[in-house]
Amino acid sequence: MIGEQISHYKIVDRIGAGGMGVVWQAEDLTLGRMVALKFLAPELARDPQAMDRFMLEARSAAALNHPNICQVYEAGTADGQAFIAMELLEGHTLRERLDSLSPAVAPTPSAGRALRLNQLLDWAYQIADGLDAAHARGIVHRDIKPANLFVTSRSVIKILDFGLAKVAIGKRLASMSTLGGAPTSDHLTSPGTTIGTVAYMSPEQAGGEELDPRTDLFSFGVVMFEMATGKLPFSGNTSAAVFGAILHKPAASVTELNPEMPPELGRIIAKALEKDRDLRYQSAAELRGDLKRLKRNTESGITPTATSHVTAATTAAAPAAAARKKRPVVAIGAAVAALALIPAVAIYFVTSRHNMAAALSLQDLAIQRLTSTGHASRAAISPDGR
Repeated sequence: MIGEQISHYKIVDRIGAGGMGVVWQAEDLTLGRMVALKFLAPELARDPQAMDRFMLEARSAAALNHPNICQVYEAGTADGQAFIAMELLEGHTLRERLDSLSPAVAPTPSAGRALRLNQLLDWAYQIADGLDAAHARGIVHRDIKPANLFVTSRSVIKILDFGLAKVAIGKRLASMSTLGGAPTSDHLTSPGTTIGTVAYMSPEQAGGEELDPRTDLFSFGVVMFEMATGKLPFSGNTSAAVFGAILHKPAASVTELNPEMPPELGRIIAKALEKDRDLRYQSAAELRGDLKRLKRNTESGITPTATSHVTAATTAAAPAAAARKKRPVVAIGAAVAALALIPAVAIYFVTSRHNMAAALSLQDLAIQRLTSTGHASRAAISPDGR
């Protein structure tokens, strides 16, 4: 197809295949910019359900304007081919980035292909922010996985492929876009249908239940687990084994697999992976808040663990305890000093009385005439005895 023109787009190069179609790099001849042009796979072009899902992807993504969601410019048909024109991204998918890591650059050999903590928190925060924007518009992605998360050359995460997205009941697709008539999505979202990638499915997805935004948060928890440890929390040799693990087996501890990760990150991931969705994070905004707090504490050197709280409390109480311990010692010292002074005071007192008595001895008394008038009327001994 290279060199061909579809509508006002000229095909330049093939980017790859994914989801439900093939993606090409194309030049927008009207606006003079490069775009990613996604075509529905030929074998699906005559399938009404596939066409509905393809156009649903366009409408779902076009309703969202967020820096962490790949922007959709246009959708339509030309020469019998349905296409979506999207933002052209430079970089790699998160799947490719994780696969490119080797255990040698991981924090510990047991961590496998794990990201560094600061990188993990930065990207996880961006993903949570993008999901929050989608969920606020009533859109559930239903297929969050590393292959649908794109890392640009500027280290910005973009959520891709809303082809399996479900618009919440009561939301009308036609009100979100002017791309044409909105397909009904009942056959895309009915309970009993399993849609998505097995290893990243939520328990309610695996069980064919009705889905809500919390299913994306579970899948996101699986992605974070893999980013932190280089491993999947639920695995098996067959799809049935993976389904069984998702439904019934607890995930391993993040910090046991990778001791370099802080316990608080393990707690966040464990909450995202709660099998009971009522115990899981209830919104992407709530999860994003915990990630932001951990990112702030990590950057400022604060380690929010129970041990640190105990240590801080003990440190704060130490001066008071030391003061309380010091008070009896001071009191005992004062008492001993007072007792030691009693004999000294007694000796001083006795000596002083003896010296005074010696100074007033009558044996040394001398009388001297002071006047010759004979009219002295009274006399007194001076206070110093002299």
